[in-house]
Amino acid sequence: MEVISSVQNPRIKQWAKLHTRKEREKTGLFLLEGLHLVEEACLAGAQLEAILLEEGLDIPEWLAIFQRARQLSLTYVTRPVLEKVAETKTPQGIIAVAKIRENKPDMLQNGGLWLALDKLQDPGNVGTLIRTADAAGFNGVILGEGSADLYNSKTLRATMGSLFHLPVWRESLPQFIERAKQQQPELRIIGTSLREAKPYTDVSYRGAAILVIGNEGSGVSDEVLALADQNVIIPIYGKAESLNAAIAGSVLMYEAVRQRRQ
Repeated sequence: MEVISSVQNPRIKQWAKLHTRKEREKTGLFLLEGLHLVEEACLAGAQLEAILLEEGLDIPEWLAIFQRARQLSLTYVTRPVLEKVAETKTPQGIIAVAKIRENKPDMLQNGGLWLALDKLQDPGNVGTLIRTADAAGFNGVILGEGSADLYNSKTLRATMGSLFHLPVWRESLPQFIERAKQQQPELRIIGTSLREAKPYTDVSYRGAAILVIGNEGSGVSDEVLALADQNVIIPIYGKAESLNAAIAGSVLMYEAVRQRRQ
């Protein structure tokens, strides 16, 4: 069994460069750290270029099955080499190098629900909202221009693997809304703003809809608000000034699902 023990190994140096968005976009590759994310990628049939395993670590059963099915060899590395590639301070012993997939659907499902993020910049918020959209059964998540990178390590960890369960893609929100309206003229755009807003429980989400969550500080952009059919607010009953974007988005998504399940 060959073990890579030098942090100067060309492959290790190349994979470590994937910490930057520029390198990810240049190569079409990204890193997945930890047992859970790598397992979710394997179960979803993601295309993996390599799997790095710390020497001495037992191979999980699911990984052995995936390895045989894909005929993919494991790359064993020492702890210092693993830490060179990893971005977490205490890596779990496994890292996968995965291909970025293009999963923007040409046609939108009739009557579906989509979550659109408008310049949402915090990776934790973006990842959490993708995870919630997955849990709530939304049809997809659109990352508008200026939103955090999907393949940022913090975003990936916050998704807990949900990026492999539903379509998530980057697209100009005005262009996406125009495209969606052409396919489904009855589709409604639900913005989150104080302007001419109704309480979120007073609005119907039973038909096809896009729910837009805006930037943490400035909210939904004027360009996107101009395309909204209705704005909603979540009432604040205590002394807090506002809700975190991920919390607010989660509340709204589950209200939409609650109405549809009645």
